[in-house]
Amino acid sequence: MNAGEKRRTPWIVGVSGASGTPYAAAVLRGLIEAGESVDLVVSRAARLTLIDETGISFRDAHWQDDLRNWLALGADGGPGAFQVPLDDVRYWPAGDLAAGPSSGSYPSRGMLIVPASTAGVAGVALGLSKDLLQRAASVTLKERRPLVVCVRETPLNGQTLRHLVTLDDAGASVVPASPAFYAGATHIQDLVDFVAGRVLDAAGVPHTLYRRWKGGLGGARASEG
Repeated sequence: MNAGEKRRTPWIVGVSGASGTPYAAAVLRGLIEAGESVDLVVSRAARLTLIDETGISFRDAHWQDDLRNWLALGADGGPGAFQVPLDDVRYWPAGDLAAGPSSGSYPSRGMLIVPASTAGVAGVALGLSKDLLQRAASVTLKERRPLVVCVRETPLNGQTLRHLVTLDDAGASVVPASPAFYAGATHIQDLVDFVAGRVLDAAGVPHTLYRRWKGGLGGARASEG
C-alpha cells in the first residue's frame, strides 16, 4: 500500500438460504448509500431462494449484472425501483475457502448475515466453517469484530434458540427479522427497510431507512398524513 493510500476495510455481508432476500438487498443498499465498502458472500442455498423470490439467477461469472438487477428490485418485486453503484463491492464465491474473508489478517469492519437460516446459525454457533459464509463468521468472532445475525425463521425450536444464545454469548448481535409498525409503514418496502435499518443499527452504520421513535404517541398516523 502506497503512502497516503486508504486501506479498504469492508463490511462482509453473508446471504444464507433463508427466505428474506429483500432484507439482504435493503441492507446492501444501506451500506452502499452510507459509503461503506462491501464484501459479498452468497451461499449455494441462497441462490435457490433468490431464484424463487426474485427470478434472478446469481452466477459467479456474471455476479455484477445479477447483483445490480437484484438490488434494483423493490420489495414488491417491481423492477427499476433503485439504482445502486457497485464500485466498491467485491464478491467471493461461497466455496472459496482461500478467499480474503477466510483469514483474520484480512481487514474488515465486521460481518452481517442477512437473512440467517437456522442451518447457518447452527454452523456458526458450532464453528463448523463448512463454507466461506460460516468461516468468515467464525473469523469475525475470533477477531472480536461485530457480527450481526438477522435470523429469519418461525417458530424457533429449542435447539436454534440455544444456538442463538451461544452466538450472543460469543459477542454477536442477534436481530430477528421482525418488522415493527410504529414507524408508519404504508408499503411492504417500509417493513423490509425497518428490519434492514435495525441490522445497520446493530452494526453502527448510519442510515435513514425508517422513522425513529421520538417518544410521542400517534407518530405513525401523523406520518401517513
